[in-house]
Amino acid sequence: MKIREKFIVLTFLIFGGIVSIYAFWPPILWTLIFFAPVILIGYLDILQTKQTIKRNFPVIGHFRYLLETFRPEIMQYFVETDTEGRPISRMFRSLVYQRAKKVNDTTPFGTQMDVYRSGYEYMTHSIYAKKFTEVEASPRVIVGGPDCEQPYSASILNISAMSFGALSKNAVLAMNGGAKMGGFAHNTGEGGISPYHIKPGGDLIWQIGTAYFGCRKKDGSFCPDTFQNNASNEQVKMIEIKISQGAKPGHGGILPASKNTPEIAAIRDVEAHTSVHSPPGHTAFKDAEGLVYFIKQLRELSGGKPIGFKLCIGIKQEFKDMCKAMVSTGISPDFITIDGGEGGTGAAPVEFSNSLGMPLREGLAFVYDTLVEYDLKEDIKLIASGKILTGFHMARAIAIGADMCYSARAMMMAVGCIQALQCNTNTCPVGVATQNKSLMRGLVVDDKAQRVANFHEETVKSFMELIAAAGICKPEDLNRNHIYRRVNMNSILSYAEIYSQAETVTQM
Repeated sequence: MKIREKFIVLTFLIFGGIVSIYAFWPPILWTLIFFAPVILIGYLDILQTKQTIKRNFPVIGHFRYLLETFRPEIMQYFVETDTEGRPISRMFRSLVYQRAKKVNDTTPFGTQMDVYRSGYEYMTHSIYAKKFTEVEASPRVIVGGPDCEQPYSASILNISAMSFGALSKNAVLAMNGGAKMGGFAHNTGEGGISPYHIKPGGDLIWQIGTAYFGCRKKDGSFCPDTFQNNASNEQVKMIEIKISQGAKPGHGGILPASKNTPEIAAIRDVEAHTSVHSPPGHTAFKDAEGLVYFIKQLRELSGGKPIGFKLCIGIKQEFKDMCKAMVSTGISPDFITIDGGEGGTGAAPVEFSNSLGMPLREGLAFVYDTLVEYDLKEDIKLIASGKILTGFHMARAIAIGADMCYSARAMMMAVGCIQALQCNTNTCPVGVATQNKSLMRGLVVDDKAQRVANFHEETVKSFMELIAAAGICKPEDLNRNHIYRRVNMNSILSYAEIYSQAETVTQM
């Protein structure tokens, strides 16, 4: 007999039994309070046609979906080891929390990592290690080429691009407040400059995306006047053109009407309660030469502030074309941000997140080597963006060629993110990636701002301790010979061998 037939027979037996017993003991009728809803759910399961499990196994089929709902939490808290969690392991999540809270972040009994597995990486140390007092505690990087009139002294670690809208106002306030306390910069993301970026007073890197939020005309094209107005804000220290992002390179986006509140619409220069599309590419330029002239235009409109662009490397020749345009026109950016194809905080189609775009290390090595090849690197600073969580991650990126780093997910964790993986559902339980007021109210801005500043301070400190252990005094002295990677059981290669550096050549 099938489950459904058994359920129907059982239903009649229950009702028959209750009716029979009622003649002798009326209180038994109270059992219907429990049985009636269960029976109703069972019949609804049998009658529905969309879910086979519930149709074939009424009532008990619901447990399958209930367990599936709790699967991420079960995996995170009871199944995964400290080193296996994805996208960020518990080991690194715990480290971020400890540094944000300024509690003990040391580890006992040796590493939990398998140092003999392929992919294990380490940094070389020197028997002539420096004292920590011999290295600069909080190194700065001057961003600004020969055409820049307002160079910016940036921290070596800054907050990566995350927009208000994707993040709650409390999260933005906490991050910018932390940036103010710690003396580092906060990238606005492509959603524009919100009041919550301005109120705490932290330094800003204003990101301009393909939809030109905050500097657009009604038709979605670039508006020089509104750009100039926002760029003149004293808090805006640098301006970044977003060509592509690691989470979904070559893919546009959509701000659904349900999320396009009057507040967000005002910030982004769009009409409220309408769906707004971000195109996959820019309309202000169509080729490499157009990009460099756009850079020149923004530099002039901003009063000479540092102008750069962000991209995830795809077709290599296109970046080489950019370098050729810089050489031929004499116009170059002040900085370039390299995002990794491994993705970031932005929600993206699975195929784009998993299988499109060059990973950070390969992309960073290619860009650095290409700039050296075209004799452009001296005036252009490189920013690495992609899973920068620890001092070693910073050292690894800087050894490849970066001058400074961005961090997004670690900064989210510093303000309370628990990797619930609900960033794209508006149900973030800790109020970080949601616009739900009842959820975001749990995020106390003053407390989390201090934690952002703490995380930055402790991570930069750990990075500089690594620098001292390597026997050098300055981050710029790091090179690819300092980092090694096990490629198989019997072979270890330096980054200098894995990412062979190009030699400078004369270009026309």
